Parts: sequence; structure tokens; C-alpha cells
Amino acid sequence: MAGDVNLEEMATAYDTLVLEGPDGVGKSTLAERLSAQHGFRVIHSPKTPDHLDLATRYREILNGAGRILFDRCFVSELVYGPLHRGRSRITWSEALDLAESVMDRMGLFVHLTAPPPVIRQRLLARDGEAASLEEVAALVTGYQRVFSTLADYTKVLTLDTTVLELPSAG
Repeated sequence: MAGDVNLEEMATAYDTLVLEGPDGVGKSTLAERLSAQHGFRVIHSPKTPDHLDLATRYREILNGAGRILFDRCFVSELVYGPLHRGRSRITWSEALDLAESVMDRMGLFVHLTAPPPVIRQRLLARDGEAASLEEVAALVTGYQRVFSTLADYTKVLTLDTTVLELPSAG
């Protein structure tokens, strides 16, 4: 499907885009490109301090006006949380509520993926270090599982970034 996707059409058809996937998959590179070409306000979601409520943070952002593009969001907590802390700080009920808010804003979830060796090599090239191939594979599998569930409730487009022509974010 990725080869048939016209990113320009996607960017004009939706007011809210959620780019998600493991570190090194190309979220920030694609976010920068879509923002520059289509006027999205990019929301980069770094690690939220443990004392802050994630669901409330994202509800407030989604209640705002204008075109927004998430360069990572609450979906990552559903993947990274269980792998790194043994639990997610956001419940599935909260995640589905937030997904509905994304849809209410004319939104689309974009699941970015690539083979684990490709992701690991990108991380090594960008950062000089990377998680083990096994951890990267676990993240890729985690995102596949989460998006498989989310797709029952919301629009999800899966793109393999190895077939997209994205310049390096370097």
C-alpha cells in the first residue's frame, strides 16, 4: 500500500496527523516535510514526566485549533511503557477516547514502520548508538499489535518508510 500512497493528498485531506513508530523510523523527517509543505503545527512528544497525566495532556492539545501533526503521541506509551517499565501510563480506554478525539478533528493515524535492521542502522548512523536488534524488533512488533487494535476503532494508514523517498534528518 505504501507505494500507492500520495503523501501530498494525505496531507491535504486531514487536519490532524499522528505519525507513530519506533525511534529511527522517520517520524521527524516526515513531520518536518509535511509541516513545511502543508502548514501543520508539529507537536513533538518527548517523554512526559511521571507526575503528569498523559491523557489530560493530549486532550488539551486535541482541543486546540488549527492543523496539527503529532511527531509521536500517546500511542508510543502503549508500546514503550510495557517494554521499558512493565506497564503503560495510559489505559486502552483513554487511548480509544483520544483516538476518537483525533478522528473528530478530521484525523488520521499513520503507522510508520521498517524492518528492524533498517531502523537499527538508521539509529546507528544518526546517534552513533542503537538498541539491540532484538529490542528494535520488539518495538516494531509492539507497534504492529497496538495499531492492529486501533484499526478496529479509527483510521490507520501503515507506511513502510524504506519505500518512501525521505531525505535523512541527520
